[in-house]
Parts: sequence; structure tokens; C-alpha cells
Amino acid sequence: MTDDTVDADSDLGFDPAVSDRDVPTAARAARASKAPSSSRGGGLRSKVSRKVSSVLVLIGALAAVGGGYSLLAPSSSADQTALSAADVETGRQLYESSCITCHGSNLQGVQGRGPSLIGVGSAATYFQVSTGRMPAAGQGATNNRKPAKFNEQQTQQIAAYVGSVGGGPQVPTGDLRGNPQNISDGGELFRLNCASCHNFAGKGAPLSAGKVAPSLNNATDLQLYTAMLSGPENMPVFSDNQITPDQKKAIIDYIQNLKASKDPGGAGLDRIGPVSEGLLIWTAGLGVLMVAILWIGRKS
Repeated sequence: MTDDTVDADSDLGFDPAVSDRDVPTAARAARASKAPSSSRGGGLRSKVSRKVSSVLVLIGALAAVGGGYSLLAPSSSADQTALSAADVETGRQLYESSCITCHGSNLQGVQGRGPSLIGVGSAATYFQVSTGRMPAAGQGATNNRKPAKFNEQQTQQIAAYVGSVGGGPQVPTGDLRGNPQNISDGGELFRLNCASCHNFAGKGAPLSAGKVAPSLNNATDLQLYTAMLSGPENMPVFSDNQITPDQKKAIIDYIQNLKASKDPGGAGLDRIGPVSEGLLIWTAGLGVLMVAILWIGRKS
């Protein structure tokens, strides 16, 4: 027995039944050359299989998440029913007779006259035209509400034409009032998102740079909804991902209920309450008293 054999046996701790010395040298060489090759091939196939499986799992997960979001996420605009092609054509004719000078033949806008209408949608067009802000008499910091130039049908037709060409948020249809039981929720949403500009009673208030948040006294349900969708002037856009359609309806319910209900403080000044009545009487009374004192002094 050679020293190498003794060392191998001592490393194993026992005498193997078949040792390398019993295998012919050529066979050992062949086995040594084949074993690493097969192990490398199996490892490569295993790695490729794992990578393919991982990619397939990732694709499946992304598809599931995307499909679930598309089904559950609120839409970017309210439900609508499209007007007929004849209405859109009539809207085009009205646009070309009243709007094209400032907004261009393709809604691209005219520099120094009017902005582009591409992407504003029929909602913004309806709000601006129905409140008489458009057509505008001139450019300024703000466009105030005035009697509308077009009737309701013509306004809808112009809005449909602009929406058909430029895309964007659409005019909602159907009942825009929510569940009357949700008025309190609408009040909370209004105070959180709207009262800072429009006043807690919806009476409007001045803003910076000569701009004004208008009063909501004369706003209809559809004008309130389209304003939230389009964000006219300084008003932010409240998409359906920020305030859901049901929440928009609750806000409209609150505003319209606020306008219809009597001031619980009596004949208060813009719902400031009974304190305002006493303050007015006190101030006016002092004024009358001072005038009377001065008049008596002059006579005496």
C-alpha cells in the first residue's frame, strides 16, 4: 500500500468497497470529464427555468393588479350619454360663429386672444358658456357671471363639439343630487375643500391679484358639477380620483340645501347669525344718535 492510499483511507475513516485504485485510469478520466459537463448543463437549465418562472409570475401579478385597478378605481369623469352627430355638427356651427375668433379653427387657441381648448373637455365648455363667462367681452383677471348668450340646448351642443375634438372631462348626465342623508357629509367636504375660497355659506370672497371666488347662489347642479370637474380660473380640478362622483353629489346637495333653507339665526347678514343683527342695530343706532346730537348742537 502506498502512502497516497494510506492517506486517502485515513481521510475517509474506513476502507471503501470500491476505491479509485480499482477503477481503470481511462475510466476515471472519462468520468471526470463527463461529470462536470452534465452538472453545468443541468445547472444552466435550472437557472433558465427559474428565471422564466419568475418572469411569468411577475407578468401575472402585474396583469392582476392592473385589471383590479381598472375595475375598482373610479373613472376620470362622470357617466354621460353622447349627443347625436347632428348635435355635434350644430355645435360646430355655433363654435365657428361665436368662438373661432379667439380659440382657433382647430381649438388650438389664438395668441393674445384666447387659450387652447384641447383637453378641456365638454365639462369646462359647458360651465363657461352656461354661466355667461364665454364668449368673454375682454381679457381680465377674472370673468364674472352674466346672462348666457346661448340657451341650454345650444350650450350642450357647443360643449359636445369641443369634447369631440379636444377630449377631456365630459358633461355628466342624470340626477346630480346625492342621498339626502349624506348632506352632513357634503357639508364636511364643502368646508374642507371649498369654504376657504367661496365662504362657509357659499357667498364668494375676493382673492389675490384682483381675482374673485364667485358666489354660488345662482349656480345650478350641473354648473357646480362641471366646475369641480374642470377647475375654472383659480379653482383646482377635483377629479373623480380626488372627490368621487357620490361625494360631488353630496357637496351639491349641501350647497343647494343651504341656499333653500332659512337662516337659523333669523334675518342674519349672509348667515353670520344673530350677532350681526345686534351689531348692525348698535352701529346704526349710535350713528343716528350722533347725527341727532350734532343737529341739536347746531340748532342751539
